[in-house]
Amino acid sequence: MTQDQRTRTMPGEATPPGSRARRVATSRAERPKAARGARGGGRRKAPQPGKTVFKVILSSLLALGLASGVGVVLLYNNWNGNLDRENLAAQLGTDRPKEVVKGPLNILVMGDDTRSGDNNIDGESGGGSDTTILFHLSADRKFAYGISIPRDTLVDRPECYKKDGSVIPAQPVAQWNAAYAVGGPACTIRQVEQVSGVRISNYIVVDFSGFKDMVNALGGVEVCIPEDINDEEHGIKLKAGTREIKGQQALSYVRVRHVGDGTDPQRIKRQQAFMASMIGKAVGADTLAQPVKLTKFINATTSSLKTDFKNIAELADIAASFNGIGLDNISFVTTPWVYSTAQPGRVEWTPEVNKLWRLARNDKRLTKSFLGDSISAGENTDGSSSSSGSTGSTGSTGSTGTADPGDGASSPTGAATDPSGGATADPQGMTDDARARAGLC
Repeated sequence: MTQDQRTRTMPGEATPPGSRARRVATSRAERPKAARGARGGGRRKAPQPGKTVFKVILSSLLALGLASGVGVVLLYNNWNGNLDRENLAAQLGTDRPKEVVKGPLNILVMGDDTRSGDNNIDGESGGGSDTTILFHLSADRKFAYGISIPRDTLVDRPECYKKDGSVIPAQPVAQWNAAYAVGGPACTIRQVEQVSGVRISNYIVVDFSGFKDMVNALGGVEVCIPEDINDEEHGIKLKAGTREIKGQQALSYVRVRHVGDGTDPQRIKRQQAFMASMIGKAVGADTLAQPVKLTKFINATTSSLKTDFKNIAELADIAASFNGIGLDNISFVTTPWVYSTAQPGRVEWTPEVNKLWRLARNDKRLTKSFLGDSISAGENTDGSSSSSGSTGSTGSTGSTGTADPGDGASSPTGAATDPSGGATADPQGMTDDARARAGLC
């Protein structure tokens, strides 16, 4: 594929109308012995937050370039050529939300799932996107969070636009991932913007088959499993405890529903924990100190992406903006949900979701009612903290957004019927019961 083919622009096309506290000792004691004993002694050493991915990339490239004269240029061109770039502006319409605050980035990450060959893990047919995460990076670059949206969420899908300008009719009460199926990334972006009021800065689509290569390049990612998984139907067998998984096993682990309570929101929690562990591995000393390993990871990552970022330099700038943010200031949450009574097997948002969108629109930190159901990139796979030197504030002062109840400071209602866990959890981390439901230690 040529560079021109990778950059798919549409000339002449008209724009269509329109701080987590430690968990109590008793809860630790109640965890399965296999899960605790398999940890092999102690917590992981906290990554040095002062080392940015961008700086390490540059130093690694320099070392490689000294070893082979044109190495830097060749690597840069190779990574740049790996990116599948597509500008979707002409398909996003003229009714997009305005930016409320200048400076933050809202990057929509979607997983592209062909479900063909080895990718057919959960026995479901068809393709599309089972993963949607709105990643918010603050204007001051001191905190970030990813908001996961369950694929089974029922929403009113807006009108979308094809590349030729034709209209895809709106659909009321549609399943979330139907937008990707009928209109690809552009329709999903429109759906997010219309339901949340958050303007998307950029998008990234991750190919699930390439996801395996990313994990393999890191040498595997650590997970902690509270009890044995033995799913012969989908070929997943994992013993309880802490271990590193990679390849097809890793892909199966993050995708299959036959873990925990089997629901899509609980699968999301497992994916969030996996991503948190993967981030820790990617920016850990073991990876950053090995230029060859780092290069393989970057190559695998860029080969797995479709995006509207112009080049690898723009992505490197995003990585550089994480300087000093600290893993404890990167959280993953899920949109508050309840089971749908109208459509069994589907979920609907609670009114609390409006507070979550308001936080993102106004560039505010997550408040306690949302942190209670969050997973931090700075915690170990068993839920304990792995970082003691992270910068930035995680307290209840400063820019936490707790001063304004409208920003989500009030506790969620309906705790007795809300299975998402946000109302009953510790304000600074998931409860042990919630972790167990998600198939986590």
